[in-house]
Amino acid sequence: MLEILYRDDHLVAVHKPAGLLVHRSDLDRHETRFAVQLLRDQIGRHVQPLHRLDKGTSGVLLFALDTESARKVGIQFERDEVAKRYLAIVRGWPPECGLIDHALSRRFDDYGRKLAPEDRPPALAATTAFRRLAIAEIAEPVDRYPQARYALLELAPKTGRQHQLRRHLKHIAHPIIGDATWGKGVHNRFFQHRFGCNRLLLACTRLELHHPRSGLPLRINAPPEAGFAAVAAALGWSEGLAPPEVGAGATAI
Repeated sequence: MLEILYRDDHLVAVHKPAGLLVHRSDLDRHETRFAVQLLRDQIGRHVQPLHRLDKGTSGVLLFALDTESARKVGIQFERDEVAKRYLAIVRGWPPECGLIDHALSRRFDDYGRKLAPEDRPPALAATTAFRRLAIAEIAEPVDRYPQARYALLELAPKTGRQHQLRRHLKHIAHPIIGDATWGKGVHNRFFQHRFGCNRLLLACTRLELHHPRSGLPLRINAPPEAGFAAVAAALGWSEGLAPPEVGAGATAI
């Protein structure tokens, strides 16, 4: 059963666990469980996903319960008017804060099939703000360095391109741990062996938007799930996982 973070007559938000697809994808033909299907069966109503989270990403996932609400919130997403907050554990120590401004083209179609370079549309502007929340150094050689350095980042994508956060962090040479596509295998394996971590360490912890019917601001929060929190705690970062006011659920702002 999915954890429901917020629900009214028009919207419902859940905490998607890592490893669950939002909907069917050719990339994972063997999968039989999808967030859309699970939520529909759970609440007994048709639901429309309003955005996407990669299979490995956990956190806030928002659905509409009617066509008009889907249309209005969809416009907010298209105009990049929905504020999103993510947490990620990455390789190395990035600067304390910064803005990644790197255009991205679509690499996969709607069903997860990889597009050939000649079929990819032109690159579109993509920006992500980041802030470093904590750092750790482990006295163990990983890759070609005598010590292993990692950081906890807060990420705020200003645009919504395909796999934007994972690709942007790869672009600045601080890939997200657990990313099998844009990450670094030696660090992924280190986290598997050291912490028993077999997931992408990326979580959507907050969405802020305007309610499609009332027009009032709405903030939906989801602290990182247990697997993410356990790794952060092992690195000494428990206090950096969420601002003091954040708990699971939603508030008007």
